[in-house]
Amino acid sequence: MSETLFTQLLDLACGAFLLAAVIVPWRRELAAIVRVFAFQGIALAAVAVLLGAHEERWDLVGIGLGVGLLRAGVLPYVIRRALAALAPGPGYSEEVRETQPLVNVAASLLTAAALTLLAYAVARPLTELNPTPATRALPVGLAVVLIGFFVLVTRRRAPAQVVGFLLLDNGITATAFLATSGVPLIVELGVSFDVLLAVLVLQILTTRMREAFGTTDIDDLRELHD
Repeated sequence: MSETLFTQLLDLACGAFLLAAVIVPWRRELAAIVRVFAFQGIALAAVAVLLGAHEERWDLVGIGLGVGLLRAGVLPYVIRRALAALAPGPGYSEEVRETQPLVNVAASLLTAAALTLLAYAVARPLTELNPTPATRALPVGLAVVLIGFFVLVTRRRAPAQVVGFLLLDNGITATAFLATSGVPLIVELGVSFDVLLAVLVLQILTTRMREAFGTTDIDDLRELHD
């Protein structure tokens, strides 16, 4: 693979990865958010596979394929199961849509743009130290970390907050790939299984919340506690 082709494909994959993160604050339907997250998982896998193919590191290619399987297949499937568990009973339409986020759509998109600019500003000294194609894309991973954290703290539905947590984790993974040209297989497997376990636990908790309180709105649960 030529250097020019690698740079173009890496920029395309990183652009799709960042675009998916920006779309999440825009959408309110939880099913659509899960589809966007699955698309981001494909883009993340593409980043790892491209880095591995360019450096002829087939272990990194295998890690990329495993990441794609987990984050574009297994995790979205688990979240869809959690959404399906909310289907019975009244109020289902409200449970599958973020009706009243703490920050409206327009402000969320502006915040995502501001966080992206902040990530590029913070990462500029690092990219200037070693201006390779992978290092120049490093701000994308940092931007997704910030956007994921923003989604996590501004969404009121538990499933949407789970997606915010996963966006945060995807950003950390992408940053590791771009900054260090990949991580050891055992480390990535350990992190991925930890994330899968966390999502399974959150799925169980979300279902129990719905059964016990009739809602997954965190603010409503705080009111019940008060």
